[in-house]
Amino acid sequence: MKARAGDDKRTLLAFAAVTSLFFAWGFITSNNDPLIVALRAAFQLDYREALLTQIVFFLAYGLLSLPAAWLMSRLGAVDMILGSLGVMASGCLLVVLSTATGQFWPILAALFVLAGGFTALQVAANPLAAELGSSGRTHLRLNFAQAFNSLGVVVGVHFGSLVMLRDPALRAADLASLDLAHRAELLRAVNRAFLIMAALLAALALMFALLRGFLRRTTPRQNAVSLAGMFDVLRSPWAVFGAVAIGLYVGAEVSIGSIMINFLDQHSVLALPLDDAGAYLANFYWGGALVGRLVGTGLLMRIRATRLLCGFGIAAAGLCFIVLAVGGPVAGYAALMVGLFNSIMFPTIFTITLERSGVSRSLTSGLLCVAIFGGALLPLAVGTIADSFGLRAAFAVPLAAYAFIVLFATAAMAGETVRMEQREALP
Repeated sequence: MKARAGDDKRTLLAFAAVTSLFFAWGFITSNNDPLIVALRAAFQLDYREALLTQIVFFLAYGLLSLPAAWLMSRLGAVDMILGSLGVMASGCLLVVLSTATGQFWPILAALFVLAGGFTALQVAANPLAAELGSSGRTHLRLNFAQAFNSLGVVVGVHFGSLVMLRDPALRAADLASLDLAHRAELLRAVNRAFLIMAALLAALALMFALLRGFLRRTTPRQNAVSLAGMFDVLRSPWAVFGAVAIGLYVGAEVSIGSIMINFLDQHSVLALPLDDAGAYLANFYWGGALVGRLVGTGLLMRIRATRLLCGFGIAAAGLCFIVLAVGGPVAGYAALMVGLFNSIMFPTIFTITLERSGVSRSLTSGLLCVAIFGGALLPLAVGTIADSFGLRAAFAVPLAAYAFIVLFATAAMAGETVRMEQREALP
């Protein structure tokens, strides 16, 4: 009995350490939203060009997720996490160096390095958080860990907006008319933000280095995967189905977050200054995701994950339809509310797919992260529509994505019904 209590305590401590990673990557990646605004003004970009900042992250998912899954099966999750944090810290420093060129493309290259570390971290941390405990509570654990990701996003957007968008000229002037001095100040603000993030990542890497031995003894071991078997996961229909759903979800969430500041700034919506719009994005859109994940963790104790996912998908699609159909301040508040219903989607789609794929969890995790690359089409489509028809019309893209997620949840519910009927038919 004492041994079991000791095992439970070690597992809880390991889960707490892994959960800190969810906060860190939420904090880092959420800075893309104010970064897009800053780079768009500094380099006089249109929406489609500015959203390349997000697309390099998607590209890293597409190119590096399955290799990261294979590498994790060889190194183990703990060493994979340590390496990922080091790559992310290096990527932040490269962003600082690349701004000195005065060109947009070197910054994108530096962000790709950061995104590569982030991809490897996701591949390692998501299945690890799901596995640290009883098999019956995987949905709850990953949703709870993702709540800390949302907390990191809320804090990160506030941080990025304050550091990168606090220049008074951004409130009073059209972004397209900023002079060279203000553009240079924007890049210096970007540097300050990424230096602070590099320091935070270095501190987190040091913590995991000190805990390495403890975590290696506590966390479950992965079976090594051969290079030839790396693509076996593509033979699983559920793994592929879940991968498409994950890609569309992430694409929809990121697309809305990326245009939210500029959307709320419009006089026809809420006419908010950019830094205030950033605070609204942090508190209501990403804050809604935080609240939704905490509430969703409790709801999952009473409601099946598939049913809850279906209900949240319908609500998110409905809110996007309101943005398209109504406009004005109502559209602004409806867009912000989408975050609440985004909340449980990633962890719930992830765990549903892990349960049904029937193949290696590390490879399934890798495929799900690869699929996020497919979501890059959504920011590209959103940017194209925004440039041609306006920001409000661009909400048609996430509306279609949420409709597919409802289809995924409905299919998963049907599968549960079939399995229950089969069990009841057994003698």
